[in-house]
Amino acid sequence: MQGSANLNIMIKAARAAGRKLVRDFREVENLQVSVKGAGDFVSRADTAAEETIREILTEERPNYGWLGEESEPVEGKDPTRRWIVDPLDGTTNFLHGLPHWAVSIALEHKGDIVAGVIFDPAKDELYWAEKGQGAFMNDMRMRVSARSKMIESIFATGLPWGGRPELPPTIRDLGRLLPATAGVRRMGAAALDLAYVAAGRYEGYWERGVNPWDVAAGMLLVREAGGFVEPLAGEDIFASRTIICGNGNIFDPFAKMMRDYS
Repeated sequence: MQGSANLNIMIKAARAAGRKLVRDFREVENLQVSVKGAGDFVSRADTAAEETIREILTEERPNYGWLGEESEPVEGKDPTRRWIVDPLDGTTNFLHGLPHWAVSIALEHKGDIVAGVIFDPAKDELYWAEKGQGAFMNDMRMRVSARSKMIESIFATGLPWGGRPELPPTIRDLGRLLPATAGVRRMGAAALDLAYVAAGRYEGYWERGVNPWDVAAGMLLVREAGGFVEPLAGEDIFASRTIICGNGNIFDPFAKMMRDYS
């Protein structure tokens, strides 16, 4: 595997956090049967994973900024670069003992994502990309699916829980999309949804209410694998907190279907 120094640092940090999370994940099943439950334990595991990542990245690149899910943002001495980190994407899956979660690390330069790493320790799948260099899973080059018919395509999304404001429009999205497709999956980890689009496992993905750390690395993976990524609404993914992506054949009809009623 060859990549820039920054990419190698990101992979080192993702693998280190992943090793710790795998050890913690083995404890979750036992904690499920306790009176207190696994929630506090998982919260600590999440925070500890972020501390591991931050320690490695900061030691190697002390001047870069930081945006992480579990800590306050930091503007670095180098204002043009920042790390965007989700130490445990798919926390609810982790909490319930479901082996579908990941570590996500992206590097932003002047507002553009230039490197991304998503590590799925449970399956030992490492997804990575650098701008202009293609996207890879472990040592294999990734390309988005070549399917061109909506009815043959599988899509992914996230379903809001409780009374979140994204729930009604997402239900409307599903009502329009489901009859026109081969199915929609809700796996519970946005980073892996994007990685799966890049790998050709899904034809497309959309979601409302995303955060930068959910999607930053995956956005680059999809683009470098030949797909398209845009905000579902508005002009910017991070500002609008919406995202839609797909392969080149599916993206236009898929986006039109979602946007006509957004």
